[in-house]
Amino acid sequence: MSMDMTAELRPHTAAAAKAAEPLLRLQGVSRSFRAGDREFLALKDIDLQIDSGELVAIIGASGSGKSTLMNILGCLDHASSGSYQVGGQETRALDSDALAALRRDHFGFIFQRYHLLAHLDALHNVEIPAVYAGTPPAQRHQRARDLLTRLGLAGHLAHRPSQLSGGQQQRVSICRALMNGGQVILADEPTGALDSHSGKEVMNILLELHAAGHTVILVTHDPKVAAHAERVIEVSDGQIVADRRTVRPPATASVSEPAAQAHAGRRLVASLGLFREAFKMAWIALLSHRMRTLLTMLGIVIGITSVVSISAIGEGAKGYVLKDIQAIGSNTIDIFSGSNFGDSRAKAIETLVPADVVALNALYYVDSATPVIGQSTLVRYRNLDVDVQLNGVSERYFQVRNIPLAAGIVFSAEDAQRQAQVVVIDHNTRKRLFGQGVDPLGQVILVGNLPCTVIGVTALNKNLFVASNTLNIWLPYETAAGRVLGQRHLDSISVRVKDGVPSKRVEEEVTKLMLQRHGTKDFFTNNLDSIMQTMQKTSRSLTLLLSLIAVISLVVGGIGVMNIMLVSVTERTREIGIRMAVGARQSDIRQQFLVEAVMVCLFGGVVGIALSYGIGYLFELFVKQWEMVFSPGSIVMAFACSSLIGVLFGFVPARNAARLDPIEALARD
Repeated sequence: MSMDMTAELRPHTAAAAKAAEPLLRLQGVSRSFRAGDREFLALKDIDLQIDSGELVAIIGASGSGKSTLMNILGCLDHASSGSYQVGGQETRALDSDALAALRRDHFGFIFQRYHLLAHLDALHNVEIPAVYAGTPPAQRHQRARDLLTRLGLAGHLAHRPSQLSGGQQQRVSICRALMNGGQVILADEPTGALDSHSGKEVMNILLELHAAGHTVILVTHDPKVAAHAERVIEVSDGQIVADRRTVRPPATASVSEPAAQAHAGRRLVASLGLFREAFKMAWIALLSHRMRTLLTMLGIVIGITSVVSISAIGEGAKGYVLKDIQAIGSNTIDIFSGSNFGDSRAKAIETLVPADVVALNALYYVDSATPVIGQSTLVRYRNLDVDVQLNGVSERYFQVRNIPLAAGIVFSAEDAQRQAQVVVIDHNTRKRLFGQGVDPLGQVILVGNLPCTVIGVTALNKNLFVASNTLNIWLPYETAAGRVLGQRHLDSISVRVKDGVPSKRVEEEVTKLMLQRHGTKDFFTNNLDSIMQTMQKTSRSLTLLLSLIAVISLVVGGIGVMNIMLVSVTERTREIGIRMAVGARQSDIRQQFLVEAVMVCLFGGVVGIALSYGIGYLFELFVKQWEMVFSPGSIVMAFACSSLIGVLFGFVPARNAARLDPIEALARD
């Protein structure tokens, strides 16, 4: 590595700090671990000072405590007792976020096993510390490229760890350690997993970093590696048994300001960028484990598909039923004799008369009113006799009941006044009397003993609420009452409400008018709008019930998300430890896993909605009566449910991930 490169990698130090202040100071530091009921003392009353710019080797046998000492120096672990200061700042008083900031901006870690993230390429592995530091993307991309290029990896930027040799992986690890400056380089057995040639190359790089002004601390059991250090500290049974200098330490610059303070403002400004990076990292992690992601999504897909499809089927069925109700006149009020349906005295009450119809037509809220009388009678055409329902009505009846004509016209007010012998028949009557080959218009039929000319045919009625096998004919009320039935009182009166007027209000006005005219309550009203409202309530209740059943599948899917995310945390424990070692805070780890859970659920929601539309297409092919109706509200609800499930069921795994101890996490395979 050239001197130009050495200058490029030189760490930034604070000129205002005191030269006499040691960079790292441990006083009376002990570290104990509990193993079952026993307590194991890994370090015992360690007193140690390391100045800025030193090259220190910590040696000792396995289990001597050297790795524990390095972990405490790098703020990966904490002392059970004693004091540890970094640049004069007591670490014991720092919370987890401040310690993460120290690791991120003050220390650079080089591990024996490299600890690179397998699903990221070399460039993105190097960038990780800068991501958590809030460095702008362009700036960190450029620095990562420069570092990798200077360490001879320009042609391997897009290679993943599995595509690199051991020496190349260790170089990537060194670049990562230098990404945020790396004033203190902590190298744990940096050459232990390398061949002799690669080990010499890595050692040369560390020596050049030391020459550039970095403080380098080596943890090793190899005397050859330790021989490069200017100071060798030997640890045995948790105690420093020797501290010897091999060369005179160079004069050093002042201690750098604690990184947690230096970068506080930048972290605040970069919060939004870090959230965006969390989405990027989550996307890469999900793509790297496609099968696990698909299995996680499966429950959400089923749940969202169920909720959206059931909602669409419910809306379609409701629209179909309400359309049928509207077809028979949802804004229609019928008036009958008696106190209610089934009143035995109703036949004896003959107070409904044509004059009531005239009075009702005069009401402002009434669009039209028509008298109705009816009776079953015999109709003959040539030598064919059929029983039909004869209805005596006014010319407004077809408007009131919203009955369309397939052919011909309806009778007029003049036809009614002169008791014209004209008749309108329905589709079924036409079919029975004339068949398909005869035009019924102009044909004469006998209604009872009265010959009548057919002037109109109503359209085929497929209404759910109208019997499809009945035969109906309509004569002018005056003709039916005077020439066929001999009846002057009315069976009922049908009133059509003006558009836009509340049906309930009109019903009250009609009742008030009829009471004034009759002087007593000898009638009752039947408002079809109330039937529609009842049907709407019933439909909403049924849809809600079915949706609640579908929500159960969503909850089950959410539990599946939580379970697989918990497994993911277990599988990715070492990754979490790596992220914490390079400076990720607990909130960063928690955010990372929450974002992954929400993304899985949102993708599952999108797939579920797409499947619902596919089901809607198939439904339309096989079910002709009605169609599934997808409302924007159900789509928004689906996305809201997806996000909520991601947050609710992703929180526990995310919290568990954030609570992991960095040392224990790094030790996992």
